[in-house]
Amino acid sequence: MKTRLDYHSKHPAAFKALLQFSQYVETTNLEHSLLELVKIRASQINACAFCVHMHTRDARKAGETEARLYLLSAWRESSLFSPRERAALLWTETITQLTGQPVSDEIYNEVLEHFLEEDLIDLTVSIGMINVWNRMNAAFQLAHPVEPMELAS
Repeated sequence: MKTRLDYHSKHPAAFKALLQFSQYVETTNLEHSLLELVKIRASQINACAFCVHMHTRDARKAGETEARLYLLSAWRESSLFSPRERAALLWTETITQLTGQPVSDEIYNEVLEHFLEEDLIDLTVSIGMINVWNRMNAAFQLAHPVEPMELAS
């Protein structure tokens, strides 16, 4: 795949705004490991290879296990994710796959059992942010680096 447009250099002000938005996400009280899972899962749904590559690499560097990364797309069928992580992944899928239907009270209440309201707002902002990156990268076909993936031991 060939990159259509290098939006980083073509419009630095827009890129800077995205980076500032991303920096806010990194200052929340949400666990880094949880944020990486959310970023990876949204990127999987959106088929953003660049972001899947980046965030699986980042998650590995932060100590995430290969097993959990392999099973992330099947988190519902895996016992490797905590109830809080499962709630965040449910929220990620729900917000990422909005189809013109409102988010159900059932899902909202289920997720709210695991997050303070302020943290749920930050989680929603975080999901929105990765979805923006996914859409930018998909629209302009930003290619992921081609390098050997290092496996955690």
